[in-house]
Amino acid sequence: MDKYKKLMGNTVIFAIGQFGAKLLSFFLVKLYTATLTNSEYSTADLLYNTLNVLVPVVTFSMSDAIIRFGLDKAYDKRRVYTTANIMTLLGMAIFALTTPIWNSTSVYHGYTMLLYAYCYFSCFRSMASQQVRANGLVRLFAIDGILTTLTQFLCNLAFMLWLDMGINGYILSFIVSDFLSLCFLMFMARLDRSLDTKFIDVRLIREMLRYSAPLIPTYLLWWITSYSDRLFVINMVGSETNGIYSVAHKIPTLVMFVTTMFYQAWQMSSIEEKDSRTLGKFYKTVFGAYSSLMYIAAAGLILIAKPLTYILIGNDSYKGAELYSTILIVSMVFQCFCQFLASIYSVKKKSKNSCLTAFSAAAANILLNAILVPKLGAYGAAIATAISYFVCFSIRIYDARRYIFFKVDFFRAGINIIVLITMCVLSIRQPSLYVMWLILCFIFIALINFGAVINTIQKIIGRKKQPATGR
Repeated sequence: MDKYKKLMGNTVIFAIGQFGAKLLSFFLVKLYTATLTNSEYSTADLLYNTLNVLVPVVTFSMSDAIIRFGLDKAYDKRRVYTTANIMTLLGMAIFALTTPIWNSTSVYHGYTMLLYAYCYFSCFRSMASQQVRANGLVRLFAIDGILTTLTQFLCNLAFMLWLDMGINGYILSFIVSDFLSLCFLMFMARLDRSLDTKFIDVRLIREMLRYSAPLIPTYLLWWITSYSDRLFVINMVGSETNGIYSVAHKIPTLVMFVTTMFYQAWQMSSIEEKDSRTLGKFYKTVFGAYSSLMYIAAAGLILIAKPLTYILIGNDSYKGAELYSTILIVSMVFQCFCQFLASIYSVKKKSKNSCLTAFSAAAANILLNAILVPKLGAYGAAIATAISYFVCFSIRIYDARRYIFFKVDFFRAGINIIVLITMCVLSIRQPSLYVMWLILCFIFIALINFGAVINTIQKIIGRKKQPATGR
């Protein structure tokens, strides 16, 4: 199958499986804001983000290794999966020894055992889903995404709305949905056949660890970049404002929803095409369309941020969240670009470069938060996040292309970024007729990016006109 058509086909499958599921989970924000106070939501958000950083640490980032090595024909998928599970069991044992320390802190006191169970099932569910992808069972992966979110939705209704369990119900809903998802994947994909001590390969363990180990600090650094702003807001502004700021992060995740569907398919294509002589051209075409879609999506979200926030949250306690969202939407665009470029490091097994470039974002984020939050409050935190992701993107666009070179239209990128920043300023300042100016900015971005999207679509459907040749 043509690589463009395969990429599009997998993207569509992932989109079908996850768009509805992710959108449904996004609407759960309204349930959370209705059943939790600002302070409780701040704590719940902290627990959720703690899990996001615990999973790669406890698993030694083996989920990433499963995809990288599982899609490589030079490795036995069963050996890869067995290795990943053994390392995760070791990680969970180490984590269990540290639970008394976690429980001694004021933030996690009373939630430690739930957090451990949350981490346990999330880790093994994550590896099972990645193994399913590595086996090429993309439809099963998509179905699981739908079922998991439906389960989580029902559990949230039961534990938080009907049983009024608050934060405990919030965590328990994730535990139950991950457990059921793990059982479903193990049964449907017969993953138990890939788990056996005879598949243990010490040399493969070393090779997978050599690849995944640098990704552990990478995830920690990304967590610092994405979450340290909230810690600054809590300590310098207050938990009430942080609750609003945490909700503001939910609108930009719509951009991440879109890019996640694509990136899951792109990650598979880039690894499978790793030895292609036309890989640079492949990257150029795909990144051109990808970045164009990101600019259009970001401009559209900034345009409708205020009514969308009202519809999805509908709680006056979180009023003003849309103002922070506009800046965070821009930061999400740069984060998505960084994620795209990370695929080059994955293909070339340059995970150390991924770590070093992520460090630039974390360092910039901490420094800028310390400077801007005392002066601008939550606005300063949002600006710091956007700039830090831009710093990382600027470094990666130079560094990653040393391994797989592809051309980038920097002039068009600069225009798009300037217009997006202008839309942010208009949304926050709200001058006379600012809505009209927002609409004009959106139309402008749509027009200058439409061509790259159409060009890629023509390649995919095979209708791109070939130049005439003389006889």
